[in-house]
Amino acid sequence: MTVAVVTDSTAYLPPGEASRYGITVVPVTVVVGDREFLDGSPTSAEAVSAALRVSSAVTTSRPSPERLLSVYEAAAAGGATGVVSVHLSGTMSGTVEAARFAAQSASVPVEVVDSRSVGMGLGFAVLAAGVSSALGEPLSSVAAAARRCAGGTFSFFYVDTLEHLRKSGRIGVAAGLLGSALAVKPLLHVSGGAVSVLEKVRTASRALSRLEDLAVVAAGDEVVNLGVQHLGAAERAGGLVERLRGRVPKVAAVWVGEIGAAIGAHTGPGVVGVTVSPA
Repeated sequence: MTVAVVTDSTAYLPPGEASRYGITVVPVTVVVGDREFLDGSPTSAEAVSAALRVSSAVTTSRPSPERLLSVYEAAAAGGATGVVSVHLSGTMSGTVEAARFAAQSASVPVEVVDSRSVGMGLGFAVLAAGVSSALGEPLSSVAAAARRCAGGTFSFFYVDTLEHLRKSGRIGVAAGLLGSALAVKPLLHVSGGAVSVLEKVRTASRALSRLEDLAVVAAGDEVVNLGVQHLGAAERAGGLVERLRGRVPKVAAVWVGEIGAAIGAHTGPGVVGVTVSPA
């Protein structure tokens, strides 16, 4: 491969897929109190879960431009003639900005792609770039594959409470307070690169049923990949997968997994999300 693909840990790629396509994953930093952890490690997930249970402060920090530059230079030293660096939404994080800054100093061309998403909404775009790179396509085509996939991808998710998103500034204060006051179960989506409330329902079972319906509508009659991700809600996620398999007519692949500390810090435990992406 002459084009290297780089992403950040919030893609939460399925096990083995990064190595399969030679994708380098740069971890986001998670800060719990005065301790720092790298997103993706078991220790970081345990620390975040414990902190959220007692309402302790948890924050996240983007990879530094220097760290990203070192990854680009390592790819160049390994024979890459260019790099496509695909990251979570620039509206949610400064990672894209850091990548663009690092790209200016790289010894090979670096195309930075803002996925305008997160989780498998980012992950599917990264994998599309990986497939394009593995086929030997040029830099512009690899970047275009990521953008095309991201542009056709839908992400919906359910959280037990909006409180964590409100505290982290990832959703408006008014929406967060309203959700808490009414004790509703919020359904959210990623739209325009940001998280926004799509619907509010009264029960968790109704929220999961609506997630299923939204995914079915988004898939339509196209061949799609499905990603179902959760934090501490394996049973909910598993049930959703089984129902989707029976209702989505053309499924190429289904990825199921747990999100890590960086996103869990903002959503809280119990989150379940579904991503529908063109295959």
